[in-house]
Amino acid sequence: MAYDHELADRIREIVLGEENLTEQRMFGGLAFLVNGNMAVAASGEGGLLVRVDPATADEWIDQDGVTPMVMRGREMRGWLRVRAGLDAEGLDEWVWRGVTYARSLPPKRP
Repeated sequence: MAYDHELADRIREIVLGEENLTEQRMFGGLAFLVNGNMAVAASGEGGLLVRVDPATADEWIDQDGVTPMVMRGREMRGWLRVRAGLDAEGLDEWVWRGVTYARSLPPKRP
């Protein structure tokens, strides 16, 4: 499944002007990275993939379509899948959660 281009455009509008922001195809979707760290992605499986602090990730799970990301049968701590169809406020909230966490990480070198 291809990622939702409309969702990617909505994310792009939210992060417009964010310093050191890049876009990269990954996980079958389009990811938005801050200082080389993934913040949020329009997932190839639909909805969002959001990177959050692993220590607090569990508080978001099972809230309105939020599940842990599973890759090759293994749960990836700090990576959440968020259902498709978020309204503007919900999308904004999730995008900024991911951006805020990505900003807290050490920059990756190119």
